[in-house]
Amino acid sequence: MPASVSSQVAAAVVTGAFAVFLWSEWRFPLRRSRESKLKRMGRNLALAGTGLAAFELLQIPIVRPVSAWTMEGRVGLLNWIPASGWARTAAAVILLDYTLWFWHWINHRVPLFWRFHRVHHVDRDMDASTGLRFHLGELVLSVGYRALQIVVIGADPLAVSVYQILLSASILFHHSNTRLPVGLERLLCRLIVTPRMHGIHHSDYRNEADTNWSSILSAWDYLHGTVRLDVPQDAITIGVPAFDAADKVTLGRLLVMPFLRRGTDWKRPDGSAPVRAPAQSARLRMLP
Repeated sequence: MPASVSSQVAAAVVTGAFAVFLWSEWRFPLRRSRESKLKRMGRNLALAGTGLAAFELLQIPIVRPVSAWTMEGRVGLLNWIPASGWARTAAAVILLDYTLWFWHWINHRVPLFWRFHRVHHVDRDMDASTGLRFHLGELVLSVGYRALQIVVIGADPLAVSVYQILLSASILFHHSNTRLPVGLERLLCRLIVTPRMHGIHHSDYRNEADTNWSSILSAWDYLHGTVRLDVPQDAITIGVPAFDAADKVTLGRLLVMPFLRRGTDWKRPDGSAPVRAPAQSARLRMLP
């Protein structure tokens, strides 16, 4: 097996996936947009550029050497059990995905981390470009968590690079504004995170945003009882209530947002913080 997937292959896969989902959401849109797509995409890609540059600068000297060190020192869970070849790689990918569920949970529940993660959530529409839009501070913090994942799991460089490609493609897919046939999506969401499922996570109702934290496999939300599938997409307003105005989510404001005094993010202008009660059998059923 190769030691890892080359950066060129990874970049080609991610670029291709981005192009495919841009086309699919243009051809089969799921939700109506509130802002100009071109304007939002420019802002999102500019923000993504700063974050990805910082992430790569840290990933090269930290994540990759840590992964190699776990193999040399036989550190981590997978180095203590009889696993080899593609079985080991698959196990590492699954465990990396599961442990990322906890990182997403932390980003919502711990105020310091939410300061950075909310930059992703205040996008007033959601499409494939939202899947690239993360504050550089969040990505810098994630490098430390990724290193911890690798050490605990014992993930080798190949598994780490394969997982990163699958994660990137999945993020682009489930953030895309693509309308899949409802019957197909009801089946898919039992296995992987889908656009309707993740659209609920980007709702401006906090009790809906605090669900559907999985990244690739949806199993982790079923396991932890955090899956929610009952909210129709036309009932969802994407974003965070305190940042609903377009002038609050300009590129300049997004860059400094984590460092400004926090207000009450989930309250509307009238001071209310409404909750939408789940429908009966909400965990088992998805509405269009």
